[in-house]
Amino acid sequence: MKKFEIPAYYRSSITGKIKEARRIKDLRKQDFTPTVLDFGPVQFYIARHFGFCYGVENAIEISYRALEENPHKRVFLLSQMIHNQEVNNDLQSRGIEFIMDTDGNQLIPWDALRPEDVVIIPAFGTTVEIEHLLLDKGIEVQKYNTTCPFVEKVWNRSEKLGKDSYTVIIHGKPRHEETRATFSHSAQNAPSVIVRDMEEARALGEYMLGHKQPAEFLEEFKGKHSVDFNPAIDLRRIGVVNQTTMLATETQAIADYFRSIMIDVYGVDTLREHFADTRDTLCYATNDNQDATYQLLETDADLAIVVGGYNSSNTSHIVELCERKFNTYFINSEHEIKSPHEIHHYHYHAKEKVVTTNFLPGKSPVKIVLTSGASCPDTLVDRVMLRVLEFFPGVRPVEAVLQDFGGK
Repeated sequence: MKKFEIPAYYRSSITGKIKEARRIKDLRKQDFTPTVLDFGPVQFYIARHFGFCYGVENAIEISYRALEENPHKRVFLLSQMIHNQEVNNDLQSRGIEFIMDTDGNQLIPWDALRPEDVVIIPAFGTTVEIEHLLLDKGIEVQKYNTTCPFVEKVWNRSEKLGKDSYTVIIHGKPRHEETRATFSHSAQNAPSVIVRDMEEARALGEYMLGHKQPAEFLEEFKGKHSVDFNPAIDLRRIGVVNQTTMLATETQAIADYFRSIMIDVYGVDTLREHFADTRDTLCYATNDNQDATYQLLETDADLAIVVGGYNSSNTSHIVELCERKFNTYFINSEHEIKSPHEIHHYHYHAKEKVVTTNFLPGKSPVKIVLTSGASCPDTLVDRVMLRVLEFFPGVRPVEAVLQDFGGK
């Protein structure tokens, strides 16, 4: 795996060392069990995989290089480079301006851009329409294109599906930058439709089974399908791809559901004519982080703390998994932990900040799951850990704990 040049202050002096030690011991990534850091009165279960992925590190390296190489030019990002306030705030402090917000609302008018400006395409990629708009303005778009290679892999698979006369069903969040970009690219070559979850997949399945009339489709899936989409014709031959940060098991369940419909309608002998196997589009980092989280669920922890941006899709799915077993606190930094008795955190389902008191149990040792999303710097995880340690007298020094770990 390529090593990226990212700012040193994003790198960790605690969890980074643990990650590297685990990597050396398990080069083939077969061991997904968590690491236990025993500080005495408090113990942390650290996920085997978490934090910056290949696509994020690639985007960070390119973005900071764009700033270094263009000291006298205006530098723009189409939208947030990744969904993490620490990284985006730092880029803005260095002069980068965002053209749009994460929902695609315009912050800087297109007319304000000039050919000599530098425009960075974020890790999520962008739509074909926006890319053409920039090219028409004479702006170079490829030099600082940070689109994740695994997102481009989904686009390439969608293109092949279209050329093979399949309709593309995209499992994703319709307003998310990556899904908007994937839909735009997919629709160039194939009829395309977005489903947010299994509920919407089942709604789409009603049209495949002939239980609903095509006229209802236009309203039910308004804004989620390509132009001239005809459910009576376009749902006879399908393939499923996903927004790479979605829950992998849910994507697979949706694909399996559509596969079963095709068997019911057309029979197993002709399945390949109606359903394309697209399991190869799932992002490795999403899979690794989610598989590592499943291993955290096997522990006897008392609570879970998940660190990341509140608008981060991959982080929200880690939160959803942890919530299956633990009281889970989704925070964006150590500053959300106000005291040993009060934590401010994000209620993902309600989309609001909440306050919880007495979140730490009165027992010893307190066992805490600690992990983060793929857009979160490891230094943030370190800072959260150190903040929690402040609340426990008599903890073992960090150096001693790391030495113990290195000796295993």
